[in-house]
Amino acid sequence: MTGSAKRGSLTMVEAPARTNPRAPKAPSRSGRPKARAHSRSTNSADYQDIPRPLALLSAEYHAGDHEKLHHHSRAQLVYAVRGRMRVTTPAFTFVVPSQRAVWLPAGTEHSIEYRSATSLRTLYVRDDACFGMPTSVRVIEVSNLLRELIQDASHIPVLYDENGREGRVMMLILDEIARTPVAPLCVPMPQNDRLRAICEAVMNSPDRDERLDGWADRAGMTRRTFTRAFRRETGMSFKAWCRDVRLLDALSRLVDGERVTTVAFDVGYQSSSSFAVMFSRVFGDAPSRYVNNLSAE
Repeated sequence: MTGSAKRGSLTMVEAPARTNPRAPKAPSRSGRPKARAHSRSTNSADYQDIPRPLALLSAEYHAGDHEKLHHHSRAQLVYAVRGRMRVTTPAFTFVVPSQRAVWLPAGTEHSIEYRSATSLRTLYVRDDACFGMPTSVRVIEVSNLLRELIQDASHIPVLYDENGREGRVMMLILDEIARTPVAPLCVPMPQNDRLRAICEAVMNSPDRDERLDGWADRAGMTRRTFTRAFRRETGMSFKAWCRDVRLLDALSRLVDGERVTTVAFDVGYQSSSSFAVMFSRVFGDAPSRYVNNLSAE
């Protein structure tokens, strides 16, 4: 079941996991992660059968790298230490800025697009260690404690001592994941292929200013059919959906340190003041202050 709560007008969603045993288990990338100085593997397949409750993969990605639709046999926490990414499941698209992470239950189909140079930490959790963990896809806020624990774990051997300090660090990470609050950083995705193609076009060019009639024409629908179908499949109007996409993209850029004025124009606003008004209406605070509060958490 999907749970939801509201903050501003963005929906805080826990998306149901969707699995497909025929989906590839190993990601297919248009870009490969840059090699790291240590010997830890950057191949996700190498972490699925490790005889430990928790396994951590570290990798670096370039802007534009992309992992096609795939799934893993273990649940995973995908954490961007630096950079921003977009994680898409059949039902939702999640915007994941730095210092945020997305939880994916085992078997969840997903693709990942790296929107900027990204330093990634992926934690793979064995089934018997998932007690109390979320049962649905969600973006979570990474606390200072969880961030430091993951940083420590990235230097712990893959075959760590489960009964020593290393094992206690890993168990504390699992406890922190289970109690971490959800961040409202996703938009619903339609299942109709034509509507989904329109959504992907908007997400790829959030600054694009096209009238509703133009989008309906691109989808091969009348305006009325388009608006009704979109609301039926996403639960919201196309206008509100576009607004949320732009604001979420803006938020991920602001967290990355980009200037408010630059971001406002990049996501399609005509002025920084109109952007600030809409941002405050949805998130409840001015852009700079909101991002500063996030960084202080």
